[in-house]
Amino acid sequence: MEYLLAGLGQLFTFENILLMSIGVVIGLFVGAMPGLTVTLGVALVLPFTFGLDSLSGIILLTGVYCAGTYAGAITAILINTPGTPSSVTTAWDGYPLTNQGQASGALRIALYSSVIGGLISGIFLMLFAPQIAKIALQFGPPEMFTLTFLGLTVIARVSGTSPIKGLISAAFGLLFASVGIDLVSGVSRFNFGMNFLNAGLNIIPACIGLFAIAEVFYQIERRRKIFIQDMPDHSDTPSNVSWKDLFKHKLLLLKSSIIGVGVGAIPGTGGSVASFIAYDEAKRTSKKPELFGKGSYEGIIASESSNNGITGGSLIPTFTLGIPGTSSAAIFLGALMIHGLTPGPDLFRFQGELIYTVFIGFFIINIIMLFLGFFASKWAINILKIPNSILYPVILAFCIIGGYAIIGTLTGVGVSLFFGVIGYLMLKNGYPPAPMVIALILGPKVEESLRQSLILSSGDISIFFTRPISVLFIIIVVLTTVLPLIRGKKLLNFFRKRK
Repeated sequence: MEYLLAGLGQLFTFENILLMSIGVVIGLFVGAMPGLTVTLGVALVLPFTFGLDSLSGIILLTGVYCAGTYAGAITAILINTPGTPSSVTTAWDGYPLTNQGQASGALRIALYSSVIGGLISGIFLMLFAPQIAKIALQFGPPEMFTLTFLGLTVIARVSGTSPIKGLISAAFGLLFASVGIDLVSGVSRFNFGMNFLNAGLNIIPACIGLFAIAEVFYQIERRRKIFIQDMPDHSDTPSNVSWKDLFKHKLLLLKSSIIGVGVGAIPGTGGSVASFIAYDEAKRTSKKPELFGKGSYEGIIASESSNNGITGGSLIPTFTLGIPGTSSAAIFLGALMIHGLTPGPDLFRFQGELIYTVFIGFFIINIIMLFLGFFASKWAINILKIPNSILYPVILAFCIIGGYAIIGTLTGVGVSLFFGVIGYLMLKNGYPPAPMVIALILGPKVEESLRQSLILSSGDISIFFTRPISVLFIIIVVLTTVLPLIRGKKLLNFFRKRK
């Protein structure tokens, strides 16, 4: 309590409130721009913290991190272009809602969910950081494999009406994910003599191509409006969605946020894994699973609360063990060291007041994000009113700029256009792009952790069944796969009896 009271006194100064607000504004801009990742935003701001004291520098970076993680939802909802990989699942339901004239409501529910997810992760960060970090430290390759494999099981439930086409899409995603140098053996795979492919296919340009460029190509061919321009006036008013609508799904909100915190506390996983698992769990337990992928607020709540739950969760091992949970948290680690702070138990022992002040700042930043995000989403809704003759070229230009920015060479542009053509052909022939994206993101992690596990056990697969955490994930995989089949069989038998 002494640390908390001292922290409140330090934070509520004009300078620190201004720094937190500036961080949120930068994060909103960077996160909403396809190709400009949160990690890039935090890295760009880091040099500006050198002239600040430790507290001011860290809360500035925290503002960029929290707001950037949310802002990917803005373009995901409005133009089907996830600003960050963790916003991919937001686009699955957000974009259909935009086409139904409910963009304002989708943006509002995404903002509310992100703020609540961030606040819940802040509570865990403050109260349970050392305990959760100890559990996360026990994760080795077998635990990482079963966790990421759990994420891959989502593919079966996001394949739409054709599971076969979904599996084909995922198979090609796994094939593309294997391009580049094998991290275990060091052998180059599928580079076809082109050295730039040794680094693999970056996920951000791939997402830009599969979602944004493909959608533009597809809609141009159909010669129809990409967005609903003649929306009713009430679609832009705040009355569509309120806090009451959000708290109708309070259990889903809490569950998804905790998933985000838990996954974020595991080094090397990232927000995309959490959002896939939370989205799948939300669909599995929903009373209206048929709405998922067609415009479900539950899907947006699960996605946004989980990927903002990551923000606090990823800082847990960063502060307590010196092991970053995400790439953005790795920059935080560097920031701490630059300011003369050594992460670990001694950080809490000797710099307790500073750390708990940062924790309180985490809460304040999420509140600031609520207000600034409200104005940002209100302004962003005007994108829908731009004529298509202007909108198509602008979207394509941003896609090309984003593809270039993420890598810094024309390779990113080529990857975006390549996946844009593939995504267009998939849309035209009824193949869902979502399974391919999941496979692209999780495929390398599944392969790497599987091979590391088998190396540790000399090829003995029993290593996955002799470690408690790994067994727990295997049980969850079995239950989430088998229970829906059993439930569907019972339902089929019920209708047969009725006939």
